[in-house]
Amino acid sequence: MKTDWSAFLTDAGAEFEAGKVIHFGNPQREQEVALGGPVFSDLSHLSVIAVHGADTAAFLQSQLSNDISQITDSHSGLNAYCTPKGRMLGLMRVFRQGETWYLRLPEDTAEAVMQRLRMYVMRADVTIEDVSDNFVRIGISGEHADEELGTAMNVVPAETDQVTHAADITLLRVPGVQPRFEAYISAHETACKLWDSLNVRGAPVGESAWRLLEILAGLPTVVAATSELFVPQMANLQLVNGVSFKKGCYPGQEIVARMQYLGTLKRRMYLGRIETDEPAAPGDALFTGADGEQAVGRIVDDQPHHDSGQAALAVIQITAAETSSLHLGSSGGAAFTLGTLPYSFES
Repeated sequence: MKTDWSAFLTDAGAEFEAGKVIHFGNPQREQEVALGGPVFSDLSHLSVIAVHGADTAAFLQSQLSNDISQITDSHSGLNAYCTPKGRMLGLMRVFRQGETWYLRLPEDTAEAVMQRLRMYVMRADVTIEDVSDNFVRIGISGEHADEELGTAMNVVPAETDQVTHAADITLLRVPGVQPRFEAYISAHETACKLWDSLNVRGAPVGESAWRLLEILAGLPTVVAATSELFVPQMANLQLVNGVSFKKGCYPGQEIVARMQYLGTLKRRMYLGRIETDEPAAPGDALFTGADGEQAVGRIVDDQPHHDSGQAALAVIQITAAETSSLHLGSSGGAAFTLGTLPYSFES
């Protein structure tokens, strides 16, 4: 995070931990107001990788899970970067400004993804670099978030995955139970002005509240602790427009396609609540109440819910989720109770 933006957030009441904004003084209240909004959040826990050069489109098409030809100045999309075994090394949202493609992903997976991508560049005209410091990143959510953004943007994205641009702002509409947006701002003064305008009727929230909104939207994330654990379909990526089965080859494509067409999916991602005040970490194991020896699931992400306990996404064996009680950490651990995702599973 740039020093001037950090100083601005400090003056705005931000509390920091390990360089990230954790809250603005009342984390429990932030979790509550985030469910209705309008709220806005610093997104410095997300990194931005730039990929540019004459061969970028063809290169990314050969590396990522989704159809890169659909990424334009006005359309973004989720993409997985898989190992040859079909496991997700990273999960990112891709958007474009002119001839540069940007990959937005969790900070702790950015370096690993860049290193792997660079291995395959070879003689292609492609440059890959971390440009996180080129942008202030702000997330905006709430029933009337589009109206709030209308004061700063002439055109606000009307549909999920749509992108619009102002002089210094690229604005993405992303999935959410309420309308949600991500703003990428290249000028510090513009970022401060947008933050102040949102602060008139909205409330600033920390990283945890924003991640709670991702969880409730049923959107998976891949962090360092869960890198290479899940095939895309295990994390419901085919249900949130994150994988194409019509494009050409990419690392792991044969395994991903085989799972889709032969019906071999044995695990998928569920939304649930954990009855504990102690947060779970990505990668933590779930067990059935009857058998505490073999893990049947792994936490994807978990954040406090203001009602009680934790809201979580977890990849779980389908048979266990449908027939058994689930518990965190051991067969006698805190109960994991299934909830309802905002989209349906495939037949």
